[in-house]
Amino acid sequence: QSAIFNFQSLLTVILLLICTCAYIRSLAPNLLDKNKTGLLGIFWKCARIGERKSPYVAVCCVVMAFSILFVQ
Repeated sequence: QSAIFNFQSLLTVILLLICTCAYIRSLAPNLLDKNKTGLLGIFWKCARIGERKSPYVAVCCVVMAFSILFVQ
């Protein structure tokens, strides 16, 4: 199945997107800051979520990893 129809895969993709955008923004902030609106603004918003809610995102990543490794 694709990630759109499987809820756990969709959450994994969203978490990876948030973590990747936050990492890219830490390396090259100007790359994401110039596109704050429009379709590419989604990446800027994901980076902001990853920066501001980093403890929650980290806990979600650990829970998702535990779920993928031991529950499935």
